[in-house]
Amino acid sequence: MLMSDTFLPTFEHLATAIILLDEESHVAYLNSAAENLFALGSKSLIGHPLQHIFTNTEQLATAIQHALTNNASYIEHHLTLGIPPHNKLHLRCTATPLQFNKHLLLEFHTIDRPLKLAREEQMLDQTQANRLLLRNLAHEIKNPLGGIRGAAQLLEYELEKPSMREYTQVVIQESDRLVSLMEKLLTPQHKPNFSSLNIHEVLERVRSVVLAEFPKNISIQRDYDISLPELMGDKEQLIQTILNLVCNATQSMQGHGNIVLRTRISRQITLMKKRHRLAVAVQVIDNGPGIPTHLHDKIFYPLVSGRDNGHGLGLTLAQDFVSQHEGSIGFDSEPGRTCFTVMLPLKSSEQ
Repeated sequence: MLMSDTFLPTFEHLATAIILLDEESHVAYLNSAAENLFALGSKSLIGHPLQHIFTNTEQLATAIQHALTNNASYIEHHLTLGIPPHNKLHLRCTATPLQFNKHLLLEFHTIDRPLKLAREEQMLDQTQANRLLLRNLAHEIKNPLGGIRGAAQLLEYELEKPSMREYTQVVIQESDRLVSLMEKLLTPQHKPNFSSLNIHEVLERVRSVVLAEFPKNISIQRDYDISLPELMGDKEQLIQTILNLVCNATQSMQGHGNIVLRTRISRQITLMKKRHRLAVAVQVIDNGPGIPTHLHDKIFYPLVSGRDNGHGLGLTLAQDFVSQHEGSIGFDSEPGRTCFTVMLPLKSSEQ
């Protein structure tokens, strides 16, 4: 018998996810809230140790050990628990030893929503700071480019041999190209040109561009929900956003690997502090080496890159474009799998 019959019915009606561990730290009982939270049936859990059910159990094991060692409740406020194959939950967990039957009571509360809201708040602040930094950077780069172009023009007038002017023209043309690049990429000040579009047309455009560059060694698989309705967006900005993500994936895999483009519908989701009934989730998944852990908190900062030859602007611009669509962008990464998720709200053309 696990415990007094008066306890289990009480646990069954709690909104808090409850798991009971026996003396050998195997799952002895879980309530309906725990089944729903972990999306696993009780039969697949009962009798198994937690490390056979979940991944990333080091924090949980430490919390359990603290509770057992001190014979008192222990709270882990920021617990990350992996749910196979690729899901992760951010939880607050309380581990409490039960004196009368030597069981351990685990209580789980999800903190995904507060964390998500905090990340979105941080992303808004970060995006505004990025825009200011990039505009200042563009200004500093454009000024010397203007001087270089002017000097090349003056030099061209002094050259006696017409054939030598070919070199000054290269300097002038490249200076013009870099100035144009600064205006287009570093200072995206223009408002998005919203129109009704099919997100799969965006993904197909990106797919064709990348496969043209890597025709042999990169595989790009489609996993589309073709029932998705059209959304309001700036097609060129969204193409550039997804292209940046896919290019980052191909470069991280050094041109050899698999990429999955996935679309799904999300319901009742909050984006940029606004509640939306429906949103489109676009995922770019690769099987590369993953993003280094020390870059996870700053990967969207300008001039931050995980590659020696990276300029660190692609993700910053992607974040800026998504922000202008009142959406969000985030990622999960581990060796062998990195998934970037872009969430875009579905709005009517009248909004």
